[in-house]
Parts: sequence; structure tokens; C-alpha cells
Amino acid sequence: MNLIPLASPDDPRIDAYRVIRERDLVGRGGRFIVEGRTVLDVALSPRNRFKLESLLLAESRVDALAPLLAQAPQGLPIYTASQAILDGITGFHIHRGLLGVGLRGEMPSMAQVVGALPETALVVVPLGITNHDNVGGIMRNAAAFGADAALFDFASCDPLYRKAIRVSVGGSLIVPFAREGSAEDLLDLLAAHGFELIALSPAGATRIEDLARPRRAALLLGAEGPGLPAHILARAHTVRIAMKGGFDSLNVATTSGIALHALAESM
Repeated sequence: MNLIPLASPDDPRIDAYRVIRERDLVGRGGRFIVEGRTVLDVALSPRNRFKLESLLLAESRVDALAPLLAQAPQGLPIYTASQAILDGITGFHIHRGLLGVGLRGEMPSMAQVVGALPETALVVVPLGITNHDNVGGIMRNAAAFGADAALFDFASCDPLYRKAIRVSVGGSLIVPFAREGSAEDLLDLLAAHGFELIALSPAGATRIEDLARPRRAALLLGAEGPGLPAHILARAHTVRIAMKGGFDSLNVATTSGIALHALAESM
């Protein structure tokens, strides 16, 4: 392991970790932050699609993490610091004591991601979803149920946002994704590649368990509250998740898990 102790929060080698919350808002110039033991386990595994630039750990955690850190690529800088220095670097208390910087690299376009999908494919398509927890939950479910890709319109938030990665427990590092353009352009692209558009709605025409799984399925999800707009629903086969007692809505991340499971099981 390439352990590098830090004596000051002003060390220029760890600039990428500085004032993390502020940079959540303004961006990191091709970098993203991973945090926590579970996410690091994914980030250091062959499942991770992105390169790590460095790690930053509380010195008190190094011994306990030694078996995991042994998986780190040779030469990866692993900076260590006291909790006080760590908090000074990030601008708030990092109680997990474990951070990393990943590199986006050259991200594929939407057309490239869709064009590379297999003949039998399941994709999840969040439209206008701006809540980081929900995007993270959707990416977690996409990884858990084997979705081939997640395709976001540009109105949705970034799956590599720090909190989205954390909530996804590393799913954002595993599932191929693209984020660009309008919902309409995205649906046009999917239709041109032979995908059946399946839209989740409380008023859906078909119960999810009765849906005949198409060879190429695109699961459309709308934002909390407004859901999918009428012009999107009009283009799709609408499906619903049956509920009891007149209750007609679920959190969108929960909805994605139920629907992805149903579609994956029907392959």
C-alpha cells in the first residue's frame, strides 16, 4: 500500500477533497467523490467502471481496512490524516473516515450507450428526477436486478453526485449510464433501437405482474409528485403496481425496485 501521512489540511496534494459540500454544487472538473466502506468495496473491485485517483482515510481506520486496501491498484496514493486534519480538509466532520476521488474519463454519449446494448436488454429511464437520494436508489436497484443501463435526461441529476453514489452503495459505479438531452429525444432514440417503452403510473393500463416482458424493455420513471407527463404516457405502454386501501403512490426508487424485479424475473 502506498500510504502517505498528511501533517496539514493545506497540503496541495489533496485539493480535490477540499470543501466537499461546496464543490457538490459547482462541480469537480471531471472528478467525483466516493465515501464509506461499502462504496469503497465496489470502487476497489473489478466491477467499478471508473479509475480511482486517490484515497483519503482517517489514520485510525487504516489497520481495520488493510484487507480491503490490499485490493488497491499498485501506486494508488492513499493519504492518511488525523480526524481533525480530515475535517479541516473537507469542511465538515467525516464520521466514516474514508473518502476517494474517482475520474469520469471520457463519458459515452447516449447514442453510444444505447447502440452497445445487447439484443435482449432491460434499461431504466428516469426522467426529470432531481432528488439525489432517488437517483442513488434507482442506480442501486438497477445494479441489484441486472439492468443493462440507466438512461437519464439532462433534467435529472447526475448519478455521480456524491450523495447519489453513497445511496446507490456503489451502483452508480457499476451500471452503464448516460445523461443528456430531452426526454423526447431519449424516447425517440430508444424507439429507433426497438425498445418498448413501459411507463409506470398509478393509472397504468396493465398490472406490472401481468406485463408480457418484451425483448427490449425501457422502464420509464417520473419525478415524485407530478410523475410522467401526459405526452410521455401517450407514447408508452402504461403499467401500474397494485396497492391496497386506495393508496396510489410509492417513492420512485421503491417503484423502480419492484418494477425492475418483475421485469428481470420475467426474462
